[in-house]
Amino acid sequence: MALVTVETPLLSVGCLVSGPEDGRPLMLLHGWPDSARTWDAMLPALHGAGYRTIAPFLRGHGPTRFRDAATMRSGEVVAMAQDVLDLADALGLERFGIVGHDWGARIAYTVACVAPERVAAAAVLATAWDRNDPDQTVSMPQNQALWYQWLMALERGAALVRDDRRGLTRYIWALWSPGWTVPEDDFAVAAAGFDNPDWADITVHSYRVRWSLAPKDPAYAPLVQRVAADPVISVPILMLQGGADPVALPESSKAKDGSFSGGYERVVLEGLGHFPQRQGPNAVLRRLLPFLRGHGI
Repeated sequence: MALVTVETPLLSVGCLVSGPEDGRPLMLLHGWPDSARTWDAMLPALHGAGYRTIAPFLRGHGPTRFRDAATMRSGEVVAMAQDVLDLADALGLERFGIVGHDWGARIAYTVACVAPERVAAAAVLATAWDRNDPDQTVSMPQNQALWYQWLMALERGAALVRDDRRGLTRYIWALWSPGWTVPEDDFAVAAAGFDNPDWADITVHSYRVRWSLAPKDPAYAPLVQRVAADPVISVPILMLQGGADPVALPESSKAKDGSFSGGYERVVLEGLGHFPQRQGPNAVLRRLLPFLRGHGI
């Protein structure tokens, strides 16, 4: 596995690139609070199946840096979706598959929505397509599960993100992983990426702007408008939902077929929490590999 730096218009993106040189390109997008190393346990099987994996550290994570100090540290999903398209351009990838978890899932949906010609198929873990809509209806149990987002709306929560990022994220990993003992070494590797100087700003902005509690970056207004104008995704989607996920509740991904014209396959992985790629990589691979092969990736 090689850590390479790829220059895009806004970012110097740290990417973990591995697998056969002539393999089929597969973008692996991590979530929050996590890192590009979240896919490590799945890589041997993906490489053995012929995939060239590109796992970027998202803006605000790990070695990824903004090229200009004046660039707004936006945590908008559309901003990160554009980051992925810029990265694909820089790597010369005209068409590719995506696997995304949590924030990575939101990014995958959005890329598939605004640039379907670039995405052969996408597998998303844990997070349902909600059209990035701040006015979406949220059930009472789901509202309760999103406590950390409501906390970040307060200055007290923002201070916690800035000043006790390891304490907060370690608590979240345990809370979101019922029945699974989090490997401390794995957490330590991921948490090293939270020392990025933009991590706290990106995190707080992302959760505030999601609910219209922070200003948007006007540079991404055209992408926001494109999603709002036509939020039905034409790219084939595999949705893998942890049956014991206590934050992205399984009910959130039900009855979503109308949002997908290219096919929507939803599988509940019983007993798994919010990090199925970490907790049950083989269970994920059993569904993921046939899906990718079935769509020519």
